[in-house]
Amino acid sequence: MSGLIVLAIYVGIFVAAFIIISRIASRTTRDYTSLKTVTFGDESAVRPNRAAGIISILTIFLLWGMFTGSSLLPSFLHAPGPFIGETSFDYTAEANGQSDTATVTVIVHPREENPTLDEPAGGDGFAKNDIISVAQWRSKLVPWDKNDDISKSDGSQVTAINGQSVNPGDTVNVTGGSVTISDKGTPNFKPYNGWQMEPLYLPAPETVVDRTIKLASEGFRGTSLYGHLGWSLFRVVAGFLLGAIVGIPLGYAMGLSNWFRGWFDPIVEFMRPVPPLALIPLVIIWAGIGEVGKIILLFLAALWIMAIAARAGVSGVNISKVHAAYSLGASKWQIMRYVIIPNSLPEIFTGARVAMGVCWGTVVAAELVAAEKGAGMMIMVASKFQNTDIVLLGIILIGIIGFGIDMLMRMAEKYLVPWKGRG
Repeated sequence: MSGLIVLAIYVGIFVAAFIIISRIASRTTRDYTSLKTVTFGDESAVRPNRAAGIISILTIFLLWGMFTGSSLLPSFLHAPGPFIGETSFDYTAEANGQSDTATVTVIVHPREENPTLDEPAGGDGFAKNDIISVAQWRSKLVPWDKNDDISKSDGSQVTAINGQSVNPGDTVNVTGGSVTISDKGTPNFKPYNGWQMEPLYLPAPETVVDRTIKLASEGFRGTSLYGHLGWSLFRVVAGFLLGAIVGIPLGYAMGLSNWFRGWFDPIVEFMRPVPPLALIPLVIIWAGIGEVGKIILLFLAALWIMAIAARAGVSGVNISKVHAAYSLGASKWQIMRYVIIPNSLPEIFTGARVAMGVCWGTVVAAELVAAEKGAGMMIMVASKFQNTDIVLLGIILIGIIGFGIDMLMRMAEKYLVPWKGRG
């Protein structure tokens, strides 16, 4: 239910922001793109809207804060939280042809607290009043007959909650929560959870920020936070460069030679759909669990992508350019140097971006297996101890670094291949 609410809010913000920004832009912007007769399907007319990007990021953090009760947001923006406080409900017990009603007082408290309970007032009949405590987001069976004159073993059973008749499996909503009768006839009180996420599953943004500051100063398992990220980045770069060094010449050979294409095409096309994670057990058997094994895994993750990208780049060269170069007296090496390589670079850069993303995702999984340093190891160890804030921190840092790598590669492509998309 909470997921549907989050999705509805997200879609609502998206639609509202689109309408508002579009109307503002249509009144204030008069650029060349807006004057084009045909823009649909024209890549040159589509550029990232900076306002949309900023609003998108702010929306994600807004939803994160709303559904975690973040102190960074004013309370009126918080989603309804879990019930905390005192509530009560009545139960009716029947035994030996007689019935009696007693009250159960429930103290719902934060998980980190352990309140002291007072003795409840007794009762006039055989059913006596009870008091229990339960942590928020948890439930608890009520020992209703523990202090009754006639216990469940003597034939007493609960027949109603707040005057509503119940049978095993029935649920009755009460103030602050609900009461469900178990299969053995015991009331189980569950406080109202609200729409907010439990910190065990999704901590608030400020909790993750505090943990980041702490890890940046103290480190994690004997290694600094920057050390963990540095090791992951080193493995990715090493594996990617090895994959590019072997894959690009292999792709060129497959694109220029029928023999190379026929020899290596079955191997490349066979390995391409195999997920790198499926190779982890084999790599461990071959190279062990050290750094060599991890780099070999990343090498294999990048190799096939770079080979296919280079092959596609060569195959996509406009043949008229090759004929024009030959007609001007160019040698085969000059054709390669001035025609094939420049025209294949856009495909190679696209493949490099894909390969780097695959390597960055693979290294995290590789570090889950017997690694002493790295972002993946940090996430794995934290998950074992249910340190969700460290897990989220690792995921966020991995995403930021991956995004930064992709942006650097885009900048390099724009600088080194300015002719991309210009025929």
